[in-house]
Amino acid sequence: MEKANDVIGLGSALMDLLIEIDENKLIEFDLKKGEMHLVDEEKAKEVLDKINKHQFIIEKIPGGSSANTLKGISLLGGNAILCGKVGDDLHGEIYVQEIEKFGLTTRINKHTKTTGHAVSFITPDSERTFSTHLGAAIELYKEDVLEEDIEKSKVLHLEGYQIEGPTRETILHAIELAKKHDTLVSIDLADPGLIRRNKEFLKELVMNKADIVFVNEKEAEEFTGLQEEEAARELGKHCKIAIVKVGKGGSLIYFNENITKIPCYPAQCIDTTGAGDSYAAGFLYGYCNNWNTENSGKLGSLLASKVVEQKGVGMKNINAEKLKEEITNG
Repeated sequence: MEKANDVIGLGSALMDLLIEIDENKLIEFDLKKGEMHLVDEEKAKEVLDKINKHQFIIEKIPGGSSANTLKGISLLGGNAILCGKVGDDLHGEIYVQEIEKFGLTTRINKHTKTTGHAVSFITPDSERTFSTHLGAAIELYKEDVLEEDIEKSKVLHLEGYQIEGPTRETILHAIELAKKHDTLVSIDLADPGLIRRNKEFLKELVMNKADIVFVNEKEAEEFTGLQEEEAARELGKHCKIAIVKVGKGGSLIYFNENITKIPCYPAQCIDTTGAGDSYAAGFLYGYCNNWNTENSGKLGSLLASKVVEQKGVGMKNINAEKLKEEITNG
């Protein structure tokens, strides 16, 4: 792929607020464990008020699904562009400053709404439950997407979260530009609840527009009604590469009518936030740099194993060259 940029990602630019919490306290927030909940401004305020009442320790990291993937690609030495929208406020300024430290090129404009945030409640079993207020993130318009950025990119990566609400039109516009310029379309379907709410639209998108599809086993079952391997084969009928992530069971990559099983690398898991995004980072980096799908998957799995060993997706003290060498040297 003779293009200067590896991946351009459209994403919800969200400040991640990470909180460690016991199961019994999580119940107070009325959120289904293990899922992402989109909340309005009133509910967001209610959640933040309860957090303040309990005086939880909060760690802040610039995030969002696509942003996490692009941070990983950049860490590995790839070229990545993030297109998003933040508020004209302190959180927005911090977001841009911190995300650029990862080496990304940013196309992040500002809006009068407040910067979006994602409260990530991390229970002792390392499961995470999200309360997400999108704020300015949903004000990403067609005009914010530069055609030249998509033209010079090998892959357009999208997060499923953005197919709901006003950003859907922007996503479809970006996909059309990608098709015009022979840029591959990659999408992470993101969440079982989102799939339930948008199944017909997503089926149309996957069948007719997507080249690379990422799902975990729960999302795969929600989307296809099938279990892991059968789900990968079903998805693979409609796109170039279908990837089903199975947590500790590794992952399955369906490509050229074959399934490749990728192992899960051992890790001392602290927080699973961003594990799937980091897997996508490793895979897309490898694929854009002419690695085969098996080694690309192994790099994704290895990077994810390092990310879950720390809280949040800060990717601190990860030696990217060592990871790549471990895969290429077998």
